[in-house]
Amino acid sequence: MGNLLKVLTREIENYPHFFLDFENAQPTDCEREVWNQVNAVLQESESILSGLQAYKGAGQEIRDAIQNPNDMLLQERAWNSVCPLVIRLKKFYAFSLKLEEALQSLLESLTCPPYTPTQHLEREQALAKQFAEILHFTLRFDELKMRIPAIQNDFSYYRRTISRNRLNNMNLENEVNNEMANRMSLFYAEATPMLKTLSTATTNFVTEVLLVSTVCQSRLHSELTASFVHFNRLLSFKII
Repeated sequence: MGNLLKVLTREIENYPHFFLDFENAQPTDCEREVWNQVNAVLQESESILSGLQAYKGAGQEIRDAIQNPNDMLLQERAWNSVCPLVIRLKKFYAFSLKLEEALQSLLESLTCPPYTPTQHLEREQALAKQFAEILHFTLRFDELKMRIPAIQNDFSYYRRTISRNRLNNMNLENEVNNEMANRMSLFYAEATPMLKTLSTATTNFVTEVLLVSTVCQSRLHSELTASFVHFNRLLSFKII
């Protein structure tokens, strides 16, 4: 997304404009299949945001356990507080994978020949709206996540405790095994994890999935970046 940040400093007149009817956009028969797939993911987005907003963390329980390492009651109290939080964090991470798949489906539909991405966005208003809704969710999720330092503290405590094998893990390791924990750790280490996920997915789509010439890749990347900018400006005015 480095190019996106560069673009934001330029005059918007240099980039394509198109009207998107956020209120009345409805999927056509051609859009319906992808729209249904993406809509199923977007319907879950509000519950994800609510769950993140309600995240309180187990800071006090963890501090008590660390300060009293020989008190097993405090150790178990901290562990029992962290376990459901880790399950919730796994749910957020799993949703990021669903969102990545949804974005890829949208990109495939909004970039296929013979139309350019900008022409697709003009013609396929319902899919374009979903594209904007994904960006809107991403901004909201990352804004909330940046305000909750407890997320990384809780997950770090979970990983340390598992590695020491000091407590009965209540089969939680079957839910969040070492490989899953590593992937979740990388995800939450990002300041803006959802934006990073979408950025990586878009880059991979342009460079790997399409298998087009360098010139076409450059043009596609430019148009997608311009579309991100256009939606970002619409979102900044709270149009959706």
